[in-house]
Amino acid sequence: MADGMARELWERYEPVHDLVYFAPEVRQEADALGMRGFWMGYFALRAAPLGAVPPAVVTSCFYVFHPARVTRALPDAWSYASPTDVLAARQEALDAVMTGLFGPDTVGSAAFAEAADLAWEAAAAADTAGRVLAAANQALERPDRPTARLWQGLTTLREHRGDSHVAVLVGQGLGPVEAMVLKAAAGESDGALLRETRKWEQSDWEAAGTRLRERGLLTADGSLTAAGAVVRAEVEALTDAAAEGPWSALGSERTARLAELLEPLAHTVESSGLLPPGNPVGLTRGSYRAGR
Repeated sequence: MADGMARELWERYEPVHDLVYFAPEVRQEADALGMRGFWMGYFALRAAPLGAVPPAVVTSCFYVFHPARVTRALPDAWSYASPTDVLAARQEALDAVMTGLFGPDTVGSAAFAEAADLAWEAAAAADTAGRVLAAANQALERPDRPTARLWQGLTTLREHRGDSHVAVLVGQGLGPVEAMVLKAAAGESDGALLRETRKWEQSDWEAAGTRLRERGLLTADGSLTAAGAVVRAEVEALTDAAAEGPWSALGSERTARLAELLEPLAHTVESSGLLPPGNPVGLTRGSYRAGR
């Protein structure tokens, strides 16, 4: 164990990864490919490493989206651009985003290249058994440009953690909606935002709440019970533990160095105003948490 650094690293790489969803340059690239609206671009950009798989596969991997949200975007997206074209476009877009946001001097620096190499090494060391999104991202070729190399390495690590989180949720008997209701009840995300963006009906949300109350995890007013708080904490602790492998492989000293290098980048993203309010990913620091 790299001194339990999995959560600290996640808090730093998640904002950088999230540029792919919210930076206007990425949306422009997606539109140029023919993607029709935000959600078609979102699913195409994130699912492209999997190839042109059926919507059911993406629904399973992404876990919290209603199948109808996915099928509105896929497989139609692949009629406008192939996964290979989408992967190339997202590299170009992220290079433009990171160069513009962090500045050419920063992305051209030795420290930035060091961060890219450390992230890539940690991602390459990730155990992807049972982690489909992580495996698909890990299998991509190593980019030459430090911007693309850093973003892709962090994205592999992010999907590795996400796959681990899904495995923990399944093990805890928490389906997609129950998981979101529990997260909202813990105050980590805005419940209405999660329900609406993931395209679940209010009746689905209420039914999940009923199931959680029957398990003794929610009170009548929707707050966490003591047992619910224990389950929520256990989900996070197990996720952290399952995401620790890359940092154990990288070692404590170099993991701490990567965290140090990522800190100003994360702060820049968090201060940029690009991240939406509502904290859909449940970060506990930065502009998501502050409701920017």
